[in-house]
Amino acid sequence: MDVDQMQRGQQWLETLLRLSGLSSDVTAEMNANFAEESCWLTINEATLLPEQIQILTGAGGSVLDSIQYLTNAILNLSQEREQQQAFTVELAGYRLRRYAELKALAEQAAVDVRESGEEFELKSLSSAERRQVHTMLKEYGDLETFSRGQEPDRRLVIRPLQS
Repeated sequence: MDVDQMQRGQQWLETLLRLSGLSSDVTAEMNANFAEESCWLTINEATLLPEQIQILTGAGGSVLDSIQYLTNAILNLSQEREQQQAFTVELAGYRLRRYAELKALAEQAAVDVRESGEEFELKSLSSAERRQVHTMLKEYGDLETFSRGQEPDRRLVIRPLQS
């Protein structure tokens, strides 16, 4: 991702926050420790009250997920497919903590599937979280993942690779 796209994401998110009455600085950087290549837009929590952080995060990260969805939709609007970039919106370490939780959940599910030989469904994941788990388990050559069902009851399924 080039610097111009990162700055554009940073400025857009700062404007959204200001218009929402929750002014805060945003830093933009690539995060090499994350499974998907994306520009991390980190909201400066030091300028926000705990209640504001809670509002911006939402129950189960729902508001943060919505902000991230809007960020990606708006910034990739009218962009050629090869020009589109992924943005991850981070606040108060939520994404990193949730990523660690998802990684542990995915690894345990992989162990369970291997031991039982049966498929395993992960429920209550957002579409972004399902995509992360798909990416995490892609390296496992003996398992496959896919999504089943319709929103809001869409589930991620892990099963032994079908030949």
